Amino acid sequence: MEKAVIFGAGNIGRGFIGQLFSESGYEVVFVDINPVIIDSLNRDGGYPIRIVADDEYTEVMVKNVRGVRADDTAGVIEEIASAHIMATAVGVGALPKIARPIALGLKKRWEFGNFSPLNIVICENLINADDHLARLIEQELQADEIGCFKDTVGLVEASIGRMVPVITEAMQEGNPLRVWVEPYCELPVDKAGFKGQIPLIKNMLPFEPFDFFIQRKLFMHNMGHAITAYLGYLYNRVYIWEAIRLPIVKLFALRALVDSAAALSREHNVPMQQLVEHAEDLLYRFGNRLLGDTVDRVGRDPARKLSENDRLVGAARLCIKHGIKPVYMALGIAAGIMFAPAGDDGAQKVQDILNQKGIDGVLRDLCRLTDALEPFAGMTKEFYQMLRAGTDFYKILETAERMKRI
Repeated sequence: MEKAVIFGAGNIGRGFIGQLFSESGYEVVFVDINPVIIDSLNRDGGYPIRIVADDEYTEVMVKNVRGVRADDTAGVIEEIASAHIMATAVGVGALPKIARPIALGLKKRWEFGNFSPLNIVICENLINADDHLARLIEQELQADEIGCFKDTVGLVEASIGRMVPVITEAMQEGNPLRVWVEPYCELPVDKAGFKGQIPLIKNMLPFEPFDFFIQRKLFMHNMGHAITAYLGYLYNRVYIWEAIRLPIVKLFALRALVDSAAALSREHNVPMQQLVEHAEDLLYRFGNRLLGDTVDRVGRDPARKLSENDRLVGAARLCIKHGIKPVYMALGIAAGIMFAPAGDDGAQKVQDILNQKGIDGVLRDLCRLTDALEPFAGMTKEFYQMLRAGTDFYKILETAERMKRI
């Protein structure tokens, strides 16, 4: 049986990538820092995935799995040396921590005389994740090894669309490995990133050029999700499904999604109807009650999510590039600045900038809305002031519709 090594045994690692690799016939080896997860994987050799759709669910078992602790460097190296495919699902911030063990595993692989292609599917929320990970790994290689790395290792960007909530102890039902997921289970990947023959992975969709899928995920799925969370927070909603079932929130999210769809259609020459259907499907999926995804989780770390190239400002920039006025994204950013749940360090960072430099400082220093984007910054500032004043959302809607027509 061929072997797949996955860095990250969290919700996406187990709830999405591990399932697809296992169901494609691989033995799946997870590398993770959590000893409870690793010990449970080795004890049980499998784990349950609960697929929830509003008020119904089915459960499947993922089999042929085991784990290696991330601090067992020798064990990790040995697994990589004999792997047939790999993936990362650790979060962007953890990529520097896994670059060295990956490099050491590759060196061991080459020492064994194994120069067969090894593809690493990068399941991280980052544009140009392949270039980022390549730089990190190359820093751990000798000059004469970099050529071999470039010739034999494929770094494959992926667009992770499956929604997996934070799993509470109650949801685990006594099994720390149980994951709850939505039914959506497609994995678009960058066809151009592969080295050698593209492996047959269940539900994996190789596509080229891949920028479209990366931007669609960030500027539609992530953007719409964030707006839903930030407006839901202002409505004191706990769950995303509660927020999106508020007609005014759904309307704001839909209009932002339509603007982004129009920009993506022009940028990538993709039929608008296809993107509108995707927007409608996203809103339906956001309403999955049994998934239990929370406003706090989806909105978490607005310092990152409001930055210049991320889901809201990045989508707005693409709209402006194509002559579309991103009014509803301005509202989303304003609501994101208001997002301040306890215990969220990223939210506290935004509030610190706000307290020290005011709204203009947040828009300038965090969102990077410079002079060239002054009209958009002005719209965002107006919405922020309205939200701070407690203006009724239907009055805000009237203002947004007026802005669209000026």
